[in-house]
Amino acid sequence: MSSALTDLFPHPIVQAPMAGGVSVPHLAQAVSEAGGLGFLAAGYKTADGMYQDIKQLRGLTKRPFGVNLFMPQPDHTDRSAVEVYAHQLAGEAAWYETELGDPDSGRDDGYDAKLAVLLDNPVPVVSFHFGVPSREVIDSLHRLGTYTLVTATTAEEALAVERAGADAVIAQGVEAGGHQGTHRDLPETDGSGIGLLSLVAQIRETVGLPIVAAGGIMRGSQIAAVLAAGATAAQLGTAFLATPESGAAAVHKQALTNPLFVRTELTRAFSGRPARGLVNRFLREHGPYAPAAYPAVHHLTAPLRKKAAAGGDAQGMALWAGQGHRMAREMPAGQLVEVLAAELDAARTALSDKGGLR
Repeated sequence: MSSALTDLFPHPIVQAPMAGGVSVPHLAQAVSEAGGLGFLAAGYKTADGMYQDIKQLRGLTKRPFGVNLFMPQPDHTDRSAVEVYAHQLAGEAAWYETELGDPDSGRDDGYDAKLAVLLDNPVPVVSFHFGVPSREVIDSLHRLGTYTLVTATTAEEALAVERAGADAVIAQGVEAGGHQGTHRDLPETDGSGIGLLSLVAQIRETVGLPIVAAGGIMRGSQIAAVLAAGATAAQLGTAFLATPESGAAAVHKQALTNPLFVRTELTRAFSGRPARGLVNRFLREHGPYAPAAYPAVHHLTAPLRKKAAAGGDAQGMALWAGQGHRMAREMPAGQLVEVLAAELDAARTALSDKGGLR
């Protein structure tokens, strides 16, 4: 790992930024205080909402932390396909006694305004999802001392990240929960994601950037595995989802280990972009028909998901989770960082001890 990054956090453990109210300041604080790198998720927030989170977190810890931004999306939406999907969801709206959301509520997630805040109020780390920022943006953050990371799901995307001048690449394997950070949303590539270990190896042979590995990691032994494969740190989301500091709904946390939810699946049902979640009724019924229309579908289904969550109805929510969800541990986030670090040390010792390989 480059010294600039290792100086920020002693353990090679990054808490993934989970949008939608999960990655709250208290979660980032707990992770950073324990020696990992805590992250705030600016996705779906207003610029002021992001600023208030940063302000609160700075009042909770002096340790470094990161903020994640969603890149603006090109407007390739098939309006007629969205209208057809809205008609299909009419029954859901009636069931939850709410109106469907406005699919035209915005495509850029307030990117420029959020970037302006981060340029006026620099933070230690900024990461980007759903694409690559311009070199001008990267350079402007570098001038302020901000370390930059960008998600990539293929070696080709990692090469684009390197060309843009970012400091490191987040290699997101297909095992990851939540949205895949593909740079272009191409329906013809659905189901063709790359597993994390293969992806790390491919990216390591393609670019010279430090790699943060993300996707299905729940144990320290898995962190050891991705480090051995060439990563310099591991990013964990689902592992922190179940912690008390997480802002996830209680029903979401419980679903991670509930035997009713036996597997995850990549789906466009809730947002119009491939995202991995626990298979529930909504995903099964609507996933096969959801159009490639992000963020229009996200805005369309938002009121349904909100009402389902308020009513504790796990069958109507977007239960984002990685493939390792059944390994979730319900413990404070700081303690989880310590446990992961201890497991990592134990795995490293076993690998270096010939007796541990028998």
